Amino acid sequence: MKNKKALVVFSGGQDSTTCLFWALKNFDEVEAVTFDYNQRHVAEIECAKEITTELGVEHHILDMSLLNQLAPNALTRNDIEVTAGENGSLPSTFVPGRNLVFLSFAGILAHQIGASHIITGVCETDFSGYPDCRDDFVKSLNVTLNLSMDEKFVIHTPLMWLNKAETWELADTLNALDFVKEKTLTCYNGVIGDGCGTCPACELRRKGYEQYMETKKEKVQR
Repeated sequence: MKNKKALVVFSGGQDSTTCLFWALKNFDEVEAVTFDYNQRHVAEIECAKEITTELGVEHHILDMSLLNQLAPNALTRNDIEVTAGENGSLPSTFVPGRNLVFLSFAGILAHQIGASHIITGVCETDFSGYPDCRDDFVKSLNVTLNLSMDEKFVIHTPLMWLNKAETWELADTLNALDFVKEKTLTCYNGVIGDGCGTCPACELRRKGYEQYMETKKEKVQR
């Protein structure tokens, strides 16, 4: 994949930052795009800016505020409580159409900057039931993007079949474990690093980290 240009869909969180390091390893040219949809915490965008600046990655921020108007949810409204899905329902953090819109606009931007590879951190293993994080959806949209612009985009999903512990392991193999742990924002309450420790995102992140570190410790002891 060397000598190709890639665009990373980037939020500044654990998953997308791991994908950014993965892209930097696999492509000669890498740019990142962050979407401003009036998300609950502006800190997410500031975090993305800081990370891309530190890594020397060209960073695009696109205004997607219409998504906030069309799809009110716990990530865009302070008056909606962050809750996990129950009895088969989706969590209150689900934003209908978000990845459909984000990847579509990423494709348009990729066309503009001459990037044929698009990287996203969606995952079907720890995906909270979000339908637009599934492999089938990504593959179908990849075909649609190619047909819509007569391009040969490839959407890469390095985390698709990884659980959170395996995502931490990937960050470690990319020599980015401490960076991801200390400088990314995954917390629904806007706390960088280890987060608030109590929201669903923090719990999933912490459990994955603890599981990976325990596995790593066992391997060293063998």
